[in-house]
Amino acid sequence: MNRSSAVRSAGIVVLSANLLLAVAKGLVWFQTGSLAVGSEAVNSLSDAVYSVVVLAGLYLTTQPPDFDHPHGHERIEPFVSLLVALGVFAAGGLILWRSAMSLLSGDVSSTTSLLAVGVLVGTGVVKYGLYWYSLRIGSDANSPAVEAIALDNRNDILTAGAALIGVLGARIGIPELDPLAAGVVSLGILYTGWEIVESNVDYLVGRAPSEDLRAKIVQRALSHPEVEGVHDVVAHYVGPEIDVSMHVEVQGDRTLIEAHDIETDVMHSIQAIPEVDDVFVHVDPKELGEWKTDDETDRLAETPVRDGDRR
Repeated sequence: MNRSSAVRSAGIVVLSANLLLAVAKGLVWFQTGSLAVGSEAVNSLSDAVYSVVVLAGLYLTTQPPDFDHPHGHERIEPFVSLLVALGVFAAGGLILWRSAMSLLSGDVSSTTSLLAVGVLVGTGVVKYGLYWYSLRIGSDANSPAVEAIALDNRNDILTAGAALIGVLGARIGIPELDPLAAGVVSLGILYTGWEIVESNVDYLVGRAPSEDLRAKIVQRALSHPEVEGVHDVVAHYVGPEIDVSMHVEVQGDRTLIEAHDIETDVMHSIQAIPEVDDVFVHVDPKELGEWKTDDETDRLAETPVRDGDRR
């Protein structure tokens, strides 16, 4: 399955699951009146709503390049992820407000229903599966939006667990655990929203990739037998992908065609790194005096490289 199909399929699967969970938890909430279950129903409903937005965004990001967007549409993905974060913050804020009002007013609604226990356990199981599914798709497709969905599903496992504690608390005669559990749920949701924002802002402001990736870029350039050195290496995120520019040092007696072939080989070698998009290589002949010391590049050239490290 190609990247576009995988990303869109992930969006559809998550949307469908969230809709089913929202309906199931809403019915149990209606029957039992549990604030913890109600909070979970609101959480799933908000997940379903933003899943629609995310699915539309993923459709846009997977469109092929066109005249107005010659590099494709992947750079929309961090904005899609931030929309996920907004939905997460909204759900967390609403649940926190409701739990606080319940505790302050003393109007605590709880339930001892085994139906509530069952729907919350089922939620945890479903969300566990969605977490690993979304995480795998997001990692394989280099999709920050799908990875944000994975984080939200991981968070939902914890919130379902907190809600379950509230229901079980009511069964042992401590109904206050229900709104307290809802409050814990809200804090977990808000923290996940912050995680999503923090990671995707880096994509938007053009942060440099991890040292491991920078070292891999430098070492691939130096692996060419005609390249004597590298300097002024700049790598930064443009959306979820990396743009690279660098100067490579070669002997000045190379013909124009040979220099062109060196530049092309280096470019293709670096572009073979999955996270890299565009590569710009400037060839510096020794006789022009443009070879220079670059301590950072020298350090990266000696840095051990690990496979699979993206950020």
